[in-house]
Amino acid sequence: MTSTSDQPRFYLGCAVWAHPSWSGVLFPRNARSADYLRLYSRRLTTVEGNTTFYATPSAETVRRWADETPPSFRFCFKLPRDVSHQGPLMARMRETETFVQRMAPLGERLGPFFLQLPPGYTPRQIDDLAAWLQAWSPAIPLAVEVRHSDWYTPQEEAALMALLERHGVGRVLMDVRPLDLGPLPGADDDLRRARDNKPDVPLHPLRSASFTLIRYIGHPDVARNDPLLDEWAARLRTWIAEGTTVFFFMHCPVERESPLLCRALQRRLEGAPGVPPLPWDSATDDGEQLSLF
Repeated sequence: MTSTSDQPRFYLGCAVWAHPSWSGVLFPRNARSADYLRLYSRRLTTVEGNTTFYATPSAETVRRWADETPPSFRFCFKLPRDVSHQGPLMARMRETETFVQRMAPLGERLGPFFLQLPPGYTPRQIDDLAAWLQAWSPAIPLAVEVRHSDWYTPQEEAALMALLERHGVGRVLMDVRPLDLGPLPGADDDLRRARDNKPDVPLHPLRSASFTLIRYIGHPDVARNDPLLDEWAARLRTWIAEGTTVFFFMHCPVERESPLLCRALQRRLEGAPGVPPLPWDSATDDGEQLSLF
């Protein structure tokens, strides 16, 4: 069924909201690091929030994040590794609840939370995942990323999708294909490290909920991404028209290029129902309007 809602159904951002190489690209050249979140949230519309994988912020920090961002902005926080990477998930329910409660003051600024399962978490542990999902509040959007190759076999993937659909939980999609688009002089080491650090998983563009999280690991030569971005734009137009809310995150081995990849995808979707204009296009913070073209 096609949705006719006027609410935004496309959110676009990066893995982090601060990187020094974005000065003069995403941020004004004279921007202070203390202003990065405020500036980022007025240019892009969501962030993957990887920092919470390593440490849970203080209550004061969470309140500051809420004060610095507009109500339309969405944080999609990764659950801490103390939850996802310390054995059975059900043994970490107290840590799970503590983290969710800590982030709650962000209110409407909270997008789906993001559980990244470690590479060693296999389909043999699906009962643990099922019990943990049963304990998760259905009122709080959640997406799950699996990394072990066995999850991508037909039988195991069907069982996973059925479990996620039953709980209204999204499937995180990772697209690592850009890393194989060829070498780039000056960035070969960055590409090699990215290949080593990212799971070599196939792209199965499946949906299990009314929303989806997509992690695109872009090639540092932005133009080489064109065929894949064209493919994604066509797919996203269909999904958004069908009522799916999309959270799309750009990664890149050369972080300076991540915002440029965001803009390249936005251009392909501009004007589609459910796709709002990119705030970046009208940003004038500190008296400097940034333009890349």
